[in-house]
Amino acid sequence: MRPVWRGAISFGLVTIAVRLYGATEEHDFRFHQVHRADGGRIRYRRVCESCGKQVGTDDLVKGYELDDGRMVLLDREDFDSLPVRTDHAIDVLQFVAAEEVDPIFFQKTYYLEPDKAAVRPYALLRDTLVTADQLAVVKITMRQRETLAMLRARDDVIMMHTMLWPDEIREPHFEILANAPKPRPQELKMATSLVQSMAGTFDPNDYTDDYRQALGALIEAKATGAKAPKNSATRDEGQVVDLITALERSVEQAKAARKPRPRRRTKSA
Repeated sequence: MRPVWRGAISFGLVTIAVRLYGATEEHDFRFHQVHRADGGRIRYRRVCESCGKQVGTDDLVKGYELDDGRMVLLDREDFDSLPVRTDHAIDVLQFVAAEEVDPIFFQKTYYLEPDKAAVRPYALLRDTLVTADQLAVVKITMRQRETLAMLRARDDVIMMHTMLWPDEIREPHFEILANAPKPRPQELKMATSLVQSMAGTFDPNDYTDDYRQALGALIEAKATGAKAPKNSATRDEGQVVDLITALERSVEQAKAARKPRPRRRTKSA
């Protein structure tokens, strides 16, 4: 992995030199737009709407369109002149309990690796987060933009989750929920029973990306000239009369799915 950022965690008067690495990667198939007739790639060119000329990257600047249609142009020097900290520092602002942070704020996850000379204070901060059962609220400037973030300990590593600002979270306004009927006691009891029947310990390795696997099989079949696989999955459970009936059937299915399979008897010698 290559670091995407280098700097230091500022923890009171303690400075911890670190490197930032992306902690996640999306496993997906990347497609190109191509011409159906001959399979040729479709390319896009940067063309100016005003003069009709093709524009190179050196001639591009940022533009923000105002409500009245005027365009405000900003170049690299304008962004560099902004009155925000651009030094490579992760400033710890506060420590909070994990349950106080709504996951809706989390944006992207990174690993923090210490420099050799910073291993000891790094381990101290990591173990302190574990012992105190706290998250560290921090600020960091990345790609010329100040970002709120959280530090937390995971196994031997300190992780950083960049976060959205409060005004970037949309408020839900669904009028239909204002007059939603309250669940009846029998419905709530059955729904609770269903939850208990399906409860377990979360292990992400128990789940698979069925769509990506099916898409991979389709691409392989197309590439080799084999017969493309067809979707055989069905969800026809029959018509459900009411909510209680649906819950009762769901509980039965959940209990049946959790029953251990009988072991095969081995023949004695």
